[in-house]
Amino acid sequence: GLFCKRRHSALFRPVRSENARHSPGPVTRFIALAAFASVCFCYGRASAGPLLVIDVPSGLVLYEERATEPWYPASVTKLMTAYVALSAVRDHRITFDTPIAVSARAASMAPSKMGFRPGTLVTLDNALKMLMVKSANDMAVAIAEAVSGSVEAFADDMNAAARALGMTQSHFVNPNGLPNPDHVSSARDLAILGRALYLSFPEQAELFNIGAMRLGGAIIRNHNDLLGRYPGVDGMKTGFICASGFNIVASATQSGRKVIAVVLGAPSPRSRAVMAAVLFDRAFAGIDRPSRPLAELSAAGQPALPSVQQTFCRNRGRLAAAFNAQTDRLLMPLLGPKSAANSNSKNLVLTTTANLARTAPVATRIAMVPAPAFDPVPVYVGPPPGFNGLVAQARPPHSPIGTPSPAGSMSAYSEAPAAALAQSPLAPDAEALPMKESGKTRRLKARRGASHRHIIARAAAKARSAKMAHSRPSAGKRRDSANASAKTPAKTAAKHAPGGRAPAKVAVRSNRTAGKTSEKHAKR
Repeated sequence: GLFCKRRHSALFRPVRSENARHSPGPVTRFIALAAFASVCFCYGRASAGPLLVIDVPSGLVLYEERATEPWYPASVTKLMTAYVALSAVRDHRITFDTPIAVSARAASMAPSKMGFRPGTLVTLDNALKMLMVKSANDMAVAIAEAVSGSVEAFADDMNAAARALGMTQSHFVNPNGLPNPDHVSSARDLAILGRALYLSFPEQAELFNIGAMRLGGAIIRNHNDLLGRYPGVDGMKTGFICASGFNIVASATQSGRKVIAVVLGAPSPRSRAVMAAVLFDRAFAGIDRPSRPLAELSAAGQPALPSVQQTFCRNRGRLAAAFNAQTDRLLMPLLGPKSAANSNSKNLVLTTTANLARTAPVATRIAMVPAPAFDPVPVYVGPPPGFNGLVAQARPPHSPIGTPSPAGSMSAYSEAPAAALAQSPLAPDAEALPMKESGKTRRLKARRGASHRHIIARAAAKARSAKMAHSRPSAGKRRDSANASAKTPAKTAAKHAPGGRAPAKVAVRSNRTAGKTSEKHAKR
């Protein structure tokens, strides 16, 4: 911004030169000014992402920048998914031990996901842990269908909960945060949501503090890089799509004080973690003090939400430079004028013991902290041992668990899958082709002007012709073949069988050759 202010007047001053033709004309000056204004506008748009820090017990704002600007929440949406699911448990509409069924819709979600097949059962408790640690989009849909019957009904419940909490700038259309122009929130609303989770469900606070989980022999780590790196960090959730950048809602507790920091639009996970650490450092150092309630943050004059087509996946360098400048500006009060001057000096600087004993900001070294080792929380697939209750699955919207699925729809789970498939109007075709195909088959199908079956048939015929041409013997070889046929009448008879065609496979292999072939396939 300062660069833009100092340069705009120079565009109207002529260049000092002995030749007057070197001075820019009016048209040239106008074009230069327009181009420069567009550059400054783009720089201003990328100079800072929405930031917010609040005190959890009081709900007062400690620091904020553009906290009410509309933003795509991405996977931070799953905090609201957890809030609605925990509310359903509190209202006795579902239990943590209730098995939920993975539907075909849930299994079709884009990564990140667990990748379970349709019909797989997972308890709600395990599904919530997978949701928070893996950020599994398929588990979000499975939870939504188990709690409310459908994704659309669950979205209605999410919006109703948002209105009850005072999240006036949020609108949800799915439980996982995948890109949608109508799926929006703000730093203010996300801070309200994070605070509500801790105040309404304190007994479930550990759900947002799981560093890793174990499923079978696999260890899955949390995407929250602050866990185990910043002292006192105890939750909550990260998120990323190209339209939003890297988002995080994080909480930390030190000396009995609990704060929540919201960082939206970071250009990388590392810069996101550093910015959150800066905000925590400022809050715990007393630089930022409580000012006003969250409800008093006004959304007046905020820019409209950008298109989902805009991307943080390109122009990463420009975004990173602007975001790092914002981080340095917020970090400067933590370093102090003397520390900032000494950091730029290449000479030996004398200091006092008190200054050496003073704890440096964590943000300056958090990127160098090695990955922490967590004791993974075990999760499993399937119902609890000995469970005989109802299974929660897709059903009519807002109907109780156990309500039959609508007529003509395939149930995601059944006590007797074979019988259910036999009675279903959508019975599977025994001759159906698998969904996964080889790369060669896909390339053949993509060719224009012919179906894949015709192309494959022609390719197979061409291969057989080439094989027959290659195996046709010469005159000298025919004599050797005649002599060999006298020794092996069985092979000759097979070769000259009626129809002039040999059997599909006639091969006599030694024990040694067969052993090698078996070993080859075993290695594959």
